[in-house]
Amino acid sequence: MSIARSPRLVGALVLSLAVATGCGSSDGGESAPAAEAQTRVFAADNGDVTIPVSPQRIVATGYAVPAMLEADAPVVGISSWQRGVPLMGDEDRKRYEETPKIAGETAAETNYEAIAQADPDLIIIGVPKPVLADIDLKRLQDIAPVVAIGPSVPSMWRELSRKQADAAGSLKEFDAVQGEYEAKSAKLTEKYAAVLPGLKLGHVGAYGEVAKGNFQREFNGSWGTNIAEDLGATYYGEVKVKGAGSAAVSEYPSIEELPAAFAEATAITYSVKADGTVPPPVQYVLDSPLWKELPAVKAGKVFPLRYTEAATYRSAMKTLDAADEAFAPLLTK
Repeated sequence: MSIARSPRLVGALVLSLAVATGCGSSDGGESAPAAEAQTRVFAADNGDVTIPVSPQRIVATGYAVPAMLEADAPVVGISSWQRGVPLMGDEDRKRYEETPKIAGETAAETNYEAIAQADPDLIIIGVPKPVLADIDLKRLQDIAPVVAIGPSVPSMWRELSRKQADAAGSLKEFDAVQGEYEAKSAKLTEKYAAVLPGLKLGHVGAYGEVAKGNFQREFNGSWGTNIAEDLGATYYGEVKVKGAGSAAVSEYPSIEELPAAFAEATAITYSVKADGTVPPPVQYVLDSPLWKELPAVKAGKVFPLRYTEAATYRSAMKTLDAADEAFAPLLTK
């Protein structure tokens, strides 16, 4: 089913045509700069896109959802983002629950009719570049300008969430939260300066595949590690065969490779759920007899980390608090 072009977009096209032809100006063209100031060219994953300077009705999907909520952007439709709900504060969660859902958890679950009915003046797609193939961009572009701003390696959430807030015209709110995060991480870095930087850390991630007999090892820049790095943690080693995206900063060795993977680790962290319970892929590792023989485990330097999927500054402050709680025993040993 085809989607009719949004009335707002039609109006914008008419306005652009009027500016281009000089229509409506009785003073030698003074109205042109004012009209041009209403839009700007924005560099996105899908190219240079002309967008409103101050969007009033935004539809956001994927990683753009929490970024828009935290930046207090004028969202009128969002995709489902259940993985981020435990990381949201009360106000952001309320907005998340009350805002109409125009897509599911995956890009393939985009509801184009619902997006058209939301009548946005800007659509922000927060999915990785490879996932854009699952979205009919042309169909969305017939509704409103579309900017795709998605992650590659996990640690890039800092730059990408700022870019998403910039597209929404909400940098003031974004920068305020970023400032809070940086002040908090600076205090914690100072707090652990005598103990954390000297450790050779390893990390067990939450996405191992028990059925295949493997586990996830995460290095610097991955989901489970990048925020701990802001406290002075360093995760040694690197992926043996680097791939694209998260495959550049994490790998999936077999459980038999556990001793070799963490032989040099003087401390190990591992991902747990928001409530502190251990996900099955991590429990698989903890239950292995090989785990109990690791030097870091024998030394009692094993630390669970919550909120490792944070992808915005406000949610990452929860991760900082969780890391502070997890690493606290280092200060008493």
